Amino acid sequence: MDIVPGVGMLPLGVGPTAVTIGFFDGVHRGHRAVFRRTVEVARRRGLVPVAVTFDRHPREVLTPGQEPPLLTTMERKAGLIAELEIEALVVLEFDEEFSGWPPEEFVERVLVRGVSAAHAVVGSNFTFGHKAAGTLAVLNDLGAASGFTVEGMSLLKLDGRPVSSSSIREALAAGDLEWPALALGRRYAVDGVVMPGAGRGRAMGFPTANVTVPGRMLLPAEGVYAGKAHADGEAWVAAISVGTNPTFGHEPLHLEAFLLDFDGDVTGRLLSVEFWERLRDQVRFESAEDLVRQMKEDVERTGEIVR
Repeated sequence: MDIVPGVGMLPLGVGPTAVTIGFFDGVHRGHRAVFRRTVEVARRRGLVPVAVTFDRHPREVLTPGQEPPLLTTMERKAGLIAELEIEALVVLEFDEEFSGWPPEEFVERVLVRGVSAAHAVVGSNFTFGHKAAGTLAVLNDLGAASGFTVEGMSLLKLDGRPVSSSSIREALAAGDLEWPALALGRRYAVDGVVMPGAGRGRAMGFPTANVTVPGRMLLPAEGVYAGKAHADGEAWVAAISVGTNPTFGHEPLHLEAFLLDFDGDVTGRLLSVEFWERLRDQVRFESAEDLVRQMKEDVERTGEIVR
């Protein structure tokens, strides 16, 4: 899949396309249904399947300070989209100038001249353009005038519950991993670089990888989790802590992972940490010895759950 960074790199020059547009945070099962439909139409009509997304959440610009944390980095998002047979991903810079484009300008510059849209597939609640003036009905009208067809897809529901990025965020913030796994179609994972830590874990017999996660990314609620860690094609069972180290005085919220059956060094490597099951809340222990006893139980349970 080709990644096209910005409107300045358009037009694509690949011929007429079937295109879908959205932020696609999490690339959840609702998004995947839209991608599958886009690819289906493209294959049937001899078009190139293309997606258009944005380099940041629109609310970072529209309502600064009120933007939600993210479920996927751009790198993970692009990788997940590439798995769905989309051939080009256009990443538009969502800045103040772009947010002021009226719907007509977006359609003309991006969909018509930029990607040569012959068909557009969007969610039925999709909005675009200045002050969200562009709706599905507006896109239909503009598409008809510009020579492309438009299709709106209803919100996917699972077990009667709408699948949305916001519902996944709410569940993770509450420590619930079941709904995110169902709605995403995979276990929730975050990516980060392993950095040197204080060394307390090693001193207690549990050397942990201190994973520096990008600040905009959502960590599940504070607690201890069973899961896996992945790096460069390798995978390890992992006991994962999301918290502030309350036993040793509060620190900034961070993620640590103890990799079972591993005695190497992953410092400096990009680690993907996958959450399987929540084991317990974060608590403050009276002594390091009490903490070690609990960590042994956590590691044992992790091995039982994940192996």
